[in-house]
Amino acid sequence: MKIAVSSCGIFLDSPIDPRFGRCDYFVIVDTYDMSFEVIDNESNELTQGAGVQSAHFVISKGVQAVITGHIGPNAIRALSAAGVEVVLCQTESIREAIEKYQKGVIKSVNGPSVRDHYGMVAKPARDRMKDP
Repeated sequence: MKIAVSSCGIFLDSPIDPRFGRCDYFVIVDTYDMSFEVIDNESNELTQGAGVQSAHFVISKGVQAVITGHIGPNAIRALSAAGVEVVLCQTESIREAIEKYQKGVIKSVNGPSVRDHYGMVAKPARDRMKDP
């Protein structure tokens, strides 16, 4: 089984990134032998649609499940429509989360855990101000 995990780092012992669409990396793990591929999330700096673009990307990689800290409404709709299971886990390393998933300790969710635009970094006030 292939599982995509939103990650803050490039190793199986890296922490899960709580943001799905705006995570730094996706670590795609083959649970058969725990081999993995690390991919930079190119959608993480989009002003809109990061969750949906990230969902389409992991779907294109042939994953059957996603483990992440949080997921928004548009991303979970896209993943669910493709038959990809979504599992929320916030405090584990990638390796620990996959082990818990395989043991049935953590379960899939059917709805979003955050609203649209979660994880988007607001610009400082000085950057939002217009020149006089």
